[in-house]
Amino acid sequence: MRASLTGLCLLTLATRAEAAEARRRFVIPSKSYDEALIDLAVQANVSLLGASACGAGGRTALAGRYTLSDALARLLAGAPCTWRIVDAQTVRIAPVAVAATSPKPPAAPAVAELLVTASKRAERLDDVPAGVSVISAEQLFATNAYDARATAGQLVGVLTTNLGPGRDKLLMRGLSDGAFTGRARSTVSTYLDDAPINYNAPDPDLRLVDVERVETVRGPQGALYGSGALAGVYRIVTNKPDSDHYAAGASATASSTDGGAPSYEGEGYLNTPIVQGRAALRLVAYYDDQGGYLDNAALRLSNVDSTLRAGGRVALGLQLSDNWTADLSFTGQHLSSRDTQYTTTPPHQVREASNNDFAQVAFNVHGGLGWADLAATTSYVRHAYASLYDATAQASFFSDTGAALGIYSESARIQRVVQDVVLTSTGAGPFSWLVGAYGSSSRERTPSSLDIVANPPIEPVAPVVLSAPSTARGEDLPADDLGGGGLVPMPLTRVYSENRIDHVQDMAIYGEGSWRFAPGWSATVGLRAFDTWLKVAATIIGAPPAQSRDVNESRSFNGATPKLSVQYQFDDEGPLVYALYSEGYRPGGVNSTGFLPIRPSRATFDPDRLINFELGAKGQFLDRRLTVRAAAFYDLWNNIQSDQYRPSGLAYTANVGDAHIKGLEAEAEYVWDFGLTLQANALNSAPKFTRVNPDFAGTLGSGLPGAPRWSGGLLARYDRPLRGELKLQLVGQANYVGPARLTFDPTLSARTDPVVESELLAELVRRRLSGGLFVTNPTNASSNTFAYGNPFTFGQVRQVTPQRPRTVGVRVAAAF
Repeated sequence: MRASLTGLCLLTLATRAEAAEARRRFVIPSKSYDEALIDLAVQANVSLLGASACGAGGRTALAGRYTLSDALARLLAGAPCTWRIVDAQTVRIAPVAVAATSPKPPAAPAVAELLVTASKRAERLDDVPAGVSVISAEQLFATNAYDARATAGQLVGVLTTNLGPGRDKLLMRGLSDGAFTGRARSTVSTYLDDAPINYNAPDPDLRLVDVERVETVRGPQGALYGSGALAGVYRIVTNKPDSDHYAAGASATASSTDGGAPSYEGEGYLNTPIVQGRAALRLVAYYDDQGGYLDNAALRLSNVDSTLRAGGRVALGLQLSDNWTADLSFTGQHLSSRDTQYTTTPPHQVREASNNDFAQVAFNVHGGLGWADLAATTSYVRHAYASLYDATAQASFFSDTGAALGIYSESARIQRVVQDVVLTSTGAGPFSWLVGAYGSSSRERTPSSLDIVANPPIEPVAPVVLSAPSTARGEDLPADDLGGGGLVPMPLTRVYSENRIDHVQDMAIYGEGSWRFAPGWSATVGLRAFDTWLKVAATIIGAPPAQSRDVNESRSFNGATPKLSVQYQFDDEGPLVYALYSEGYRPGGVNSTGFLPIRPSRATFDPDRLINFELGAKGQFLDRRLTVRAAAFYDLWNNIQSDQYRPSGLAYTANVGDAHIKGLEAEAEYVWDFGLTLQANALNSAPKFTRVNPDFAGTLGSGLPGAPRWSGGLLARYDRPLRGELKLQLVGQANYVGPARLTFDPTLSARTDPVVESELLAELVRRRLSGGLFVTNPTNASSNTFAYGNPFTFGQVRQVTPQRPRTVGVRVAAAF
């Protein structure tokens, strides 16, 4: 619902017609015609139609600075096909025979084909035998999709929880291990370009600024992506430095929320060549101040849930030689919320502030070895996040006469190094392959504490320093965050603290091979062998009746995850049908948090594994104006890990049982001649438990928590040329998420409402400039979107997370 500088790519695309014949550098090692054309499309950032028209035979190569037309002419010299630049964004390839018998080139398709790298190599979206979806830069701008939550309704089967900015988790296909975030590794692996950026932390909630596209791969991806990709992969692909052209852009947004504070956003990017054709620098910066809209009567404060997000990216691109490139990038973001976005009665007595700070340095090298292409990625991630909670409901555990206030703080500081090296085959023929080696090492420090105001005072177990939401920044929390201007009685007494450090090492080798064994038929086999080592050291100190103790535990896990698919494609680039078997896994772990020692059956949790059987079909019809993709899946999820809360409000992770999940997903798009485009997607997911851990017998319902049976989205876009170069663009979208329980226990009342989120936008675009209005939640709906905010009163009082009220805003953008 806000301007996204990513969206400035729309304006950039509008100006590409002027630059269609600009010279740019191409580096394409010797390959078959179809593979070389895919490389050209990626490097020129154009959509390619009909690459298979040249056939899989022959070999060609290209290195140097050329215009797009010159590059095509040189690359396809002597090839059994012709080319045509349909527009500044689309190139069509056709067989020579077709071109010779037709006095007029075929009409451009209404729906451009996208290239994706879901299988760690560039492929046409509709050639990948898996559930894959893409949102292009143009659509990100048109729909104001500025972060992961804003994209979810446009991606079939993708959902997010709604605890608040920087505190949410991504879900896919209804494969939910619960609504809470704890020790269990995320079921969806988030990638920034070629490097993973999350482990068991909440999603860093990066703002989608100056990105090329967002890709999702649904279903377990253990063979290529390893642990953490149990339900799928969410990948953000950024725009890379361009050493041949200068480019810049900026945008600004202001909006007003009914009954809330105003919001302001600003973004900008700059691409500048350093050495023409050899080196370039790309800079991105943004600032996002979202006004709050909830009031806290107990603290006598209004609009308490404001959020500030600021960050940027610096990328250096180098052309090392004709065949080798390198990219060095730094990405950083600070996100802070002054309070959570739920309401309850009575209101919480503490401003439940949170921070989420993210930083990544990544180095990528790509090149051709003649017999294979090599891609190597090294990344370092520093992710720090923290939260405060009102824990008054549980503070009486430490005081016979009760406690006036309890404040629980938790934080994490994660440092992770990742190395991934991939070799992919380049030759033509019926066989292709991919092999890779992966390694990661992480250190995670997670301190937590409980401080109370006791009556009478008791002996503290440690000095009180309330720095939980600022553990990521090294700042103490202002006193007015505790009670709004000195309402909190002092002094606070620390009655519980835990200092825990986890060391995790992952090593894996993986590979995948494909064989075209008959006309139209192909098969793919993949396997990943892995080894994970975990060491946990925790010191728990508690005032009576809590028990102080140390926890020292080491665990190791190893195994393999296979993949097998068989697919058939009708004609070249025709519809595809496929059958897929894949697996995903997550390693086990150790529990330590608790006022009292943890009983042996819950001191550790074991690995879980998901087995996926999938049948799918995808293709374009009606002169490529209609695109349809659909899949039916049946999943067996064994030993499901889930983050749970004890009656004390402290978290632990357990294996709750086994389940099977039956589901059907579909997405479709149709484009009319008069400028109207309609997109729709839907997911039906039906989970059922088949085995229950005896510890949870009698408390597990029939389904998975946080997983609605139905979800979907609808998007309509209308483009109409006006006078001169002026264009009107209208967009409307509505997303539906069905009701769902928040826990495995069906006796608890925590349940989300059916939610419809909607948005209307109107934009005027003239070449490099655009301006428009938007309205989110135009009906001013107030459904309960999450039903959770505080673990210490969860299940005791009703917690409500209402939709953001109607918001009206204006945005302007320019590209140069």
